[in-house]
Amino acid sequence: MRKEERFEKILAHFRDQMPHVTTELEFGSVFQLLVAVILSAQCTDKRINQVTPELFRHFPDAKTMAQAEPEDVLAYISSVSYPNAKAEHLVKMARALVENHDGEVPSDMNALLDLPGVGRKTANVIQSVAFGKSALAVDTHVYRVAHRLGLVSKRDNTPYKVEQALIKHIPAEDIPDAHHWLLLHGRYVCTSRKPHCEKCELSDLCPKLIEGSKLT
Repeated sequence: MRKEERFEKILAHFRDQMPHVTTELEFGSVFQLLVAVILSAQCTDKRINQVTPELFRHFPDAKTMAQAEPEDVLAYISSVSYPNAKAEHLVKMARALVENHDGEVPSDMNALLDLPGVGRKTANVIQSVAFGKSALAVDTHVYRVAHRLGLVSKRDNTPYKVEQALIKHIPAEDIPDAHHWLLLHGRYVCTSRKPHCEKCELSDLCPKLIEGSKLT
């Protein structure tokens, strides 16, 4: 099957089965989304949704968090992965927003990447979810599913290479949804340790390229 045809069939499936999808993180503003995405690195969305309500009750916006110290934030996020580093990043990020952007989260990619604790994946999530831009974040789920479904090649061995390979073949209007389609498929069906091929509706299309599909 040609790659173009593979993309067409897989995207058609997702459009039909998951036409309206977004992040499973819970938030009330763009700033809160940014905080939640930073916290979600190497941690489950379920865990983040358990800690952010109390965190946001005390630090609902950049200006209040900018006045805190990392240990103040740490008290509310101690159960997430790498809490000390994330607490420091969040406070520095909030201070940068106040100092450089009047407390508002910028939509520009370079401005986002200048913020402490914000990498390309996080910036792409913000651009896509908050600002509706055609940005495709590649996390471990997207990376894994893209390889297993044969949407990218073995040469695409970094998140950036996978991102660039995917956006070449995905229509711009589908790109924001495509991140969530691949992510949710990886989270609930094409799981890391043991993919649930028996319940996968893409099984007939899937070449099952398991080897080398995980980020190392």
